[in-house]
Amino acid sequence: MNDDRTPVRRSRNPLARAFAEHYAHGTVTEVEPVTPTLVRIRIHSPAAAGPPWTPGRHVRVQINDPLSLSGLLRPGETLRTYTVWEHRPAESCFDIRAHLYGGEGIGLRWVRGVRAGDPVTYWGPQGDLALREATYHLFAGEETAACAFGPMLRALGPGARVFGVVESETPEDAPPLPGPPLRRVYRHGAPAVSSAVLPAAVAGLELPEPGGGAAYVAGEAQTCRQIRDHLVRERGWPRRDIVVKPFWTPGKRGLHH
Repeated sequence: MNDDRTPVRRSRNPLARAFAEHYAHGTVTEVEPVTPTLVRIRIHSPAAAGPPWTPGRHVRVQINDPLSLSGLLRPGETLRTYTVWEHRPAESCFDIRAHLYGGEGIGLRWVRGVRAGDPVTYWGPQGDLALREATYHLFAGEETAACAFGPMLRALGPGARVFGVVESETPEDAPPLPGPPLRRVYRHGAPAVSSAVLPAAVAGLELPEPGGGAAYVAGEAQTCRQIRDHLVRERGWPRRDIVVKPFWTPGKRGLHH
């Protein structure tokens, strides 16, 4: 086994079992703004060579050592999760997109300060957000969700039937996406938590009859719940056809950023 992917050292502390998997090392090679509130970070890692990663998967970047004393006492202050925007196995690298959201936190401090040449330790790729076999696809989410939607839309190809809405704070903050255009809506200062803007836009979409489609709903947890309930109760969607991935919610740390 190459030394770029090293087993986590054994620990007698039972909390360490959560990290009893392999991690990988990489180096940041590019940091580039995408929008005023979105940054693209490219990471070169020998462990990124090999088969293509499933679109929609994420990596967990180590900000602080999870097996240190402080890490074991405060596990929420160790790792942050970022969706893989693009995987380039031939070049042994991958891109993540990270948001410069308001407030503070270890993930935000890392994104603000990361520079080319910085070492990175990460777990992954991980996660179960992936495209399903379907006659059409519905996407609904805000800025954080768009980081997962981009690679999924790219993988669908030009012949897919695609519907959806992406919310952002302003048009300037709207993340660019590949593939068929999705409807864009904007909060303009309204809360992103339990958003009224995104569910209303989803309710206004003209969609095919339920059954045979696949919906991917991601972003802030309370907003995701509103959209799922609308699809089930008012549109007649079977719950099994709806993938819900809450990436963040107030007061909970360690989700996507």
